[in-house]
Amino acid sequence: QVQLVESGGGLVQAGGSLRLSCAASGSTFSGYAVGWFRQVPGKEREFLAGIRWGGGIIQYADSVKGRFTISRDNAKNEVYLQMDSLKPEETAIYFCAAVVATDWRIATAPSEYKLWGQGTQVTISS
Repeated sequence: QVQLVESGGGLVQAGGSLRLSCAASGSTFSGYAVGWFRQVPGKEREFLAGIRWGGGIIQYADSVKGRFTISRDNAKNEVYLQMDSLKPEETAIYFCAAVVATDWRIATAPSEYKLWGQGTQVTISS
């Protein structure tokens, strides 16, 4: 059973950058699709980006396209989310999630993902 651990959150000024990491333990990401989400208290979890481990298929939400970059490191069994030009309204808890990939589509609904990390807080000051 894959377990996910996020890291890299913190406090940054508006316009700044952060890189989040999602490490898998207990197994590898091989055969999985991995997604990044964020959640503000009282709101639904929002899909940001996803990557299919095999084939490298990538998808972004329109709200982050051009500013966020998802990538993977096969050797380290990690997935990253590089976030640039951050905005104060993007302050949230950021989560990575994984699901066994059964087709080439990147799942965007939180309910489609079966494994979740504990989340990492990202705060953007104005």
